[in-house]
Amino acid sequence: MSPRIIGTGLLTAGLVLVPVAAQAHVRVIPESTAAEGFSKLTFRVPTESATASTVKLTVDLPTATPLSFVSAQPVPGWTVKVTESKLATPVTVEGTTLTRAPSEVTWTAEKGQGVKPGEFQEFSLSAGPLPAAGTQLAFPATQTYSDGTVAQWDQPQADGAAEPEHPVPAFTVTAASGDGHDAAAPAAGSSGSSGSSGSSDDGGDGLAVGLGAGGLAAGLFGLVLGVVALRRSGRKAQPGSQEA
Repeated sequence: MSPRIIGTGLLTAGLVLVPVAAQAHVRVIPESTAAEGFSKLTFRVPTESATASTVKLTVDLPTATPLSFVSAQPVPGWTVKVTESKLATPVTVEGTTLTRAPSEVTWTAEKGQGVKPGEFQEFSLSAGPLPAAGTQLAFPATQTYSDGTVAQWDQPQADGAAEPEHPVPAFTVTAASGDGHDAAAPAAGSSGSSGSSGSSDDGGDGLAVGLGAGGLAAGLFGLVLGVVALRRSGRKAQPGSQEA
């Protein structure tokens, strides 16, 4: 095999391996990034060790632009704790001044549990309201392995620079859609109204169908009577013609 072919093969292999390595990072996947709304934040945690399992994950929540409401989704085989702390500077969120806010979430594997080598686990939060559009929310994470090894995912991504070895899970808040996070309420009312209207329409349609069926039955009955009468008339006419 020529050196050129070998070099091309190695280059291709390198191009394939880069995305795979990038996917091995701990990262946050927001269900929504709209300002002032609530979002499900999912932290995808792969185990990079070949011999140890991930047994603990701690995520630091933003405090400069705090999330006033945070709740954790249960994970079988893990315990979870949301820690609230005093803010260095009070922050006003939707007209309410906050002096304390959720600052940390820790998931700990129960005995015999953990994310084994070659596997990953997702840990989710429901959080909000999100701050103003353009705000970058970073969630430094600490991943602890069963052999005591600790991986810190806290390196910010500089504009135009290569991705760091341990990038911090983060995303940028986008502009609100215009519906707001209460958009579901009118939709529910609309749905209920539609359902009520649908019940009324079903009743009207049933009546119309019933009347139509009744009319059809009456028409068929009249047709049968006409055929019977016609046959009787024919039978009476035959004897008369023989006598003539």
